[in-house]
Amino acid sequence: MRLDKYLKVSRLIKRRTVANEACDAGRVLVNGVSAKASYNVKEGDILEIVFGTRTVKVKVLDVQETVKKEEAGALYEYIH
Repeated sequence: MRLDKYLKVSRLIKRRTVANEACDAGRVLVNGVSAKASYNVKEGDILEIVFGTRTVKVKVLDVQETVKKEEAGALYEYIH
């Protein structure tokens, strides 16, 4: 699944266009490397997303095309 779509489906970022812009601006890292929106997300990838001064680091646990709002948190786990 594309990185921008995964960010939207997992609800780490609310809109796909915003996720796409974050990737283009270099604010999304996959396994420590800046990634394009077209990057193919796999289970086990480590995503780092920079929101202003805050950075969110998560590990991808599952990749699904669609998921209910309540179950979106099961797609990843936070890493501190």
